[in-house]
Amino acid sequence: MSLLYKPDWEKTMENYKAWWAGEDFGRCALSVTGRRTGTEKLTPPALPDRVEDRWLDYDYLHAKNEYQMQTTFYGGEAIPVWTPGHPGWAGLKALLGAKYVLKETTGWAKPTMAEGRLSDYDMNSLKVDFEGALWKKIAAMHRFSVEEARGKSLPYLSAIGHTGDTLAGLRSTEQLLYDMVDEPEAVHDFDLYIIRHVWKPVFDRLFDIVKDGAFGGCVPWMHIWAPGRCFNPSNDFTYMISSEMYKDVFWDSLQENLSMLDYTIYHVDGVGAFKHVDMLCELDGIDGLQILPGAGKPSPLHYMDVLKKVQAAGKLLHISIPAREVKDALENLSSKGLYISTSCETEEEARALLKLAERESRYY
Repeated sequence: MSLLYKPDWEKTMENYKAWWAGEDFGRCALSVTGRRTGTEKLTPPALPDRVEDRWLDYDYLHAKNEYQMQTTFYGGEAIPVWTPGHPGWAGLKALLGAKYVLKETTGWAKPTMAEGRLSDYDMNSLKVDFEGALWKKIAAMHRFSVEEARGKSLPYLSAIGHTGDTLAGLRSTEQLLYDMVDEPEAVHDFDLYIIRHVWKPVFDRLFDIVKDGAFGGCVPWMHIWAPGRCFNPSNDFTYMISSEMYKDVFWDSLQENLSMLDYTIYHVDGVGAFKHVDMLCELDGIDGLQILPGAGKPSPLHYMDVLKKVQAAGKLLHISIPAREVKDALENLSSKGLYISTSCETEEEARALLKLAERESRYY
């Protein structure tokens, strides 16, 4: 079983299954890309003049993805994923009525519930219109992804949102911080409602669309494949609150979210969120953690105490580092359950890095 842009896909699937199980398959999990040899003269398609078309024009998205996959060597656990990107228009906030402004590389939501007290609003009014135009557009894009990926790559599953962050987008981050002090019980109840009655039905429908094209699993926004229901939970809002407040307000919705999934890598985004690692490691429903220091911060290897804490707890560990740091990572961390995401300039360099990982990986 092979894919046009991933000839060793069958072996890669087996590696992923072993990684999720914490088993030794000869090296750490290593996702490494590089410019495919012989494609140096290929050029990317011209950007559409309208920003909206860069996210929504099917002809352009076809050309963009074909160029990306044709010119990329996907080494190790790197996967060619057909995706329109993550502008946010396919997230829960938009499905719940937030208006999005599309930019060149992302999209920003405008809060719709920022006035008054949170308890003034009826949580039962937060419903997704599965007959509405936006949902039909999201579902159609996922079906297009499945067809485009067939025999060549894997379809994506959209970054629909997380606990806390969806409510922060509807309420505004500043207002939700006030709510955490004024009405923590209301925040707790709204967030739990969103996970149960908004997140789950959206995820279920998207998973049903992509699962056959993703070999019975899916590839969420972190571009890690799993042979079942997989997502990368997060709560970036908790960067700004204590672990005690996180546990009091968001813990139930996080555990509810985890219970809906078979495979999870929790996205710890920013050094301010590292304070939550201890309690996150206590949750059986979390298979692993991605440690991401954030923009402008040193490499994850600078926070070796946090990385080793994750491994000591028996959790899988995901880090994104430059290729030049891979050897250092392998010298200081166990390769058991370790996933390194990186990139090289060329296919030759990427292949050499895979050989280095085979030599230097140690399980302990």
